[in-house]
Amino acid sequence: MFDKNGKWMHLETFDDFDNGLSDLIELWSSTAKTATKDLKESALTHFKEDLETAAVQWTDNKAKSKKYAAIAEELAEFEEALKAG
Repeated sequence: MFDKNGKWMHLETFDDFDNGLSDLIELWSSTAKTATKDLKESALTHFKEDLETAAVQWTDNKAKSKKYAAIAEELAEFEEALKAG
């Protein structure tokens, strides 16, 4: 996610995405003043971009593709929850 300086750290491994999704959900649930709407939306956008890149990278590896597809499914559920309010 974001480092201490506010710079996005690209997610690359399955563990990065698994932990990153938890961090993303936690960020969106946060009421801290530093968790601005812009920061939340930026994190979501970066997460989605990194996930798309990883999915393309592992398209020929069925085992890894399934793992990343599972993360994408969880992300879609999270986005639906955001839309529902």
